[in-house]
Amino acid sequence: MEISGVVSAIVIGLVIGVLGRLVVPGRQRIGVLWTVVVGIVAALLGSAIAAGFGVADTDGPDWVEWFIQIALAAVGVAALDRGRARR
Repeated sequence: MEISGVVSAIVIGLVIGVLGRLVVPGRQRIGVLWTVVVGIVAALLGSAIAAGFGVADTDGPDWVEWFIQIALAAVGVAALDRGRARR
């Protein structure tokens, strides 16, 4: 993977993480770095799941893929927030 691929994965992860964080109600006690990490993981997993269902490559915007990625990011943010709250 080239440096441009890493940078684009971080940017996409940031966007997905922030959108996932907006979906979760209330205040989350995780930092920006964890939001980016959750977003990157959700983006990668969401792309794989969308490819498995055959909805990753469409003629227009990949709304289903984005929905899957944002939903995974929301679940990841909520899980990480609850895990950190128990400490």
